[in-house]
Amino acid sequence: MQLTTSIRSALIAGAAATVLFTGATGAVAAPVAPSAAATAPAPATAHSPYGQLRPLAVLSAERLATADLVAAAKWGTGGPVDDPAREQEVLRAVAEQARQLGADPEATVRFFRDQIEANKIVQRGLHRAWEADPGRAPTERPDLGQVRKEINRINHELVQALADSPQARSAPYCAPLLTAAAVRVRHERHLDALHTSALARSLRSVCG
Repeated sequence: MQLTTSIRSALIAGAAATVLFTGATGAVAAPVAPSAAATAPAPATAHSPYGQLRPLAVLSAERLATADLVAAAKWGTGGPVDDPAREQEVLRAVAEQARQLGADPEATVRFFRDQIEANKIVQRGLHRAWEADPGRAPTERPDLGQVRKEINRINHELVQALADSPQARSAPYCAPLLTAAAVRVRHERHLDALHTSALARSLRSVCG
């Protein structure tokens, strides 16, 4: 909880500054595809503690961007945001991937529970915004099956990033480095307040 609070405070401070300087209001969809600069640390730092933690922030933000598409796919269908069957499918898959990579399945499942909850924060936030202002609601419904394929791809990369970073995640410097990575990702992706808050939620279990 302390980590989540520190990340959220830093992220929201940056988001507030963005709102003040741009005049942006309300929930705005996060970019779906990150830039090349945002997807990987420089080669010189790829094996540093920061270089190990940064992909977790980058990929978590990329996964959150798919929540916009999931929200649009569910909008107007009457279907709930919660999908327990799909959630259990995801958790079983990532646990098995973690075992295959020699990573901790329990820690991996905890991390992905946070990812799932963060995704739902975005979905619910967007639905509330669209209900309040129907003119901003999506006019096309994405193919949920295709969106889930993209989520599965990101999930696989996240499991690999977790498997590659046990020392950095268990070190005492994990929280400040992860916060720095998350703040940079928020800036690079121009995240609004909704996605900023969700990003903080998605990273709650990274540091052990």
